[in-house]
Amino acid sequence: MGALHEGHLSLVKRSKELCDITIVSIFINPTQFSPSEDLDQYPRDLQKDKTLLLNESVDFLFCPDADEIYPKNFQTYVNVEHVTKEMEGEFRPTHFRGVTTVVNILFNCVNPAYAFFGQKDAQQAAVIKQMVNDLKIPVSIIVCPIIRESDGLAMSSRNIYLSETERREAVVLYKALQMAKKMINKREKKVSFIIAEMISMINEVNLAAVDYIKIVEAGSFDIVDVLEKGSEYYILIACKIGATRLIDNELIKVVR
Repeated sequence: MGALHEGHLSLVKRSKELCDITIVSIFINPTQFSPSEDLDQYPRDLQKDKTLLLNESVDFLFCPDADEIYPKNFQTYVNVEHVTKEMEGEFRPTHFRGVTTVVNILFNCVNPAYAFFGQKDAQQAAVIKQMVNDLKIPVSIIVCPIIRESDGLAMSSRNIYLSETERREAVVLYKALQMAKKMINKREKKVSFIIAEMISMINEVNLAAVDYIKIVEAGSFDIVDVLEKGSEYYILIACKIGATRLIDNELIKVVR
């Protein structure tokens, strides 16, 4: 959705490694914002975005207007069921319908062989994979690692909203994820205990307000209560720092 940073550019770099032609779409999608969310305030700097993409030797920029994607009398939406119900789907009930609809439209416009998404929006990537599988869309979904600032904060276009104090305190999300990872590496398997410790750490930051912390099976995105050896999981956080809502996650494998 624009306001590009190194996280987005890492997707471009991966595309250029695998593909003959790299196309970047920039479209701030109105259907994935609820009336109370930040559509009008969402950061926009298309000229800067173009410069960054030229520096990466991107072949094409696809930057449609809203009325090209959603013409008058638009009526058709794509809805993925199970994997959209929890986490972001609970707090943003109309969000994923907008995501899957616009991604399906963009796929139909471009017909890519590969599409690259960031792990930071891990549930979004899972929803898109489900849609592609269910609707037999001939595209391979590549999920690329989270790119972080030097102190661990996951890069996000919304980080620009943070004040200097909020920016410092936002690192608590990364610290909580790393604490959970250490607990799991020390053979802690009880999810409720891990989450309670994470919430306790985050609550020490006065400006933080947790929306959710969940641990889900990486393939199905089913919420779990107990971790099993040999399985992969996402630890997922959504938290407001001041007025800015941030998400982050860690992908872990239980090895013992």
